[in-house]
Amino acid sequence: MAKKDPTEMPVEERLKTLYQLQTTLSGIDEKRALRGELPLEVQDLEDEIEGLTTRIEKIKTDINEYERAVSQKKGEIETAKASVERYKTQLNDVKNNREYDTLSKEIEFQTLEIELCNKKIKEASFKIEEKKGELAQNQEVIEDRRQALELKKSELDEIMDETRAEEDKLKQKVKELELKIETRLLTSFKRIRKNARNGLGIVYVQRDACGGCFNKIPPQRQLDIKMHKKIIVCEYCGRILIDPELAGVKLDKPATEEKKTRKRAIRKTVKKATDEVPEQAED
Repeated sequence: MAKKDPTEMPVEERLKTLYQLQTTLSGIDEKRALRGELPLEVQDLEDEIEGLTTRIEKIKTDINEYERAVSQKKGEIETAKASVERYKTQLNDVKNNREYDTLSKEIEFQTLEIELCNKKIKEASFKIEEKKGELAQNQEVIEDRRQALELKKSELDEIMDETRAEEDKLKQKVKELELKIETRLLTSFKRIRKNARNGLGIVYVQRDACGGCFNKIPPQRQLDIKMHKKIIVCEYCGRILIDPELAGVKLDKPATEEKKTRKRAIRKTVKKATDEVPEQAED
């Protein structure tokens, strides 16, 4: 049997299929609502852990660089000390004042180099201790976040396990229904649904008003909706409108109508009683 072309479907059938799609999607939304803020909390924790991991790696890199700098300066100190010892030995063999002054200046320069290297080592060592403290603090925080993430994930998995089977069925139904709807209409519906705060892209008329934004619908427009001749949208919120009868929704009669009927009946009774009073008086 050949499949129906969605573009050839009557408006009435399109609206019914679209409303079925809406109720199915709303069912999925309800399942997802059971998860609450857990997915967002899990995502936030994962992002925070990723950021902390990057920060920890940066701190470790900084520590390694400072340690290399310390090692390098220690090597420079040893070289400078060796030079000082060599120059001091050479002082014993100088033949004139010029050689003596030159060697003395070299010894002084190398001594200053040793002092500068020691200063750099002291600064780097302070930075290393500072970075190690920062590293320990971040490692403590990341461990705390990992435990929280594990707990949140287990809660989320538990909820998802309970709803996964039903949600999968609903998703399959959505796919089947979408194939029955004209592409242009489906695209419009999805856009409306995305922009709607409650996720409703098609709503039925309730008490002469739009079921989405609750603005009043003119009588002529209500009549057009009941005729099912064309797709009609709410002029206020843009949602697609459907007749409740077509949507398969039974609406309770407003209590005001019942009150009016009772009042009318009471008035008739009172009027009848007043009509009978003169006749009794004549007797």
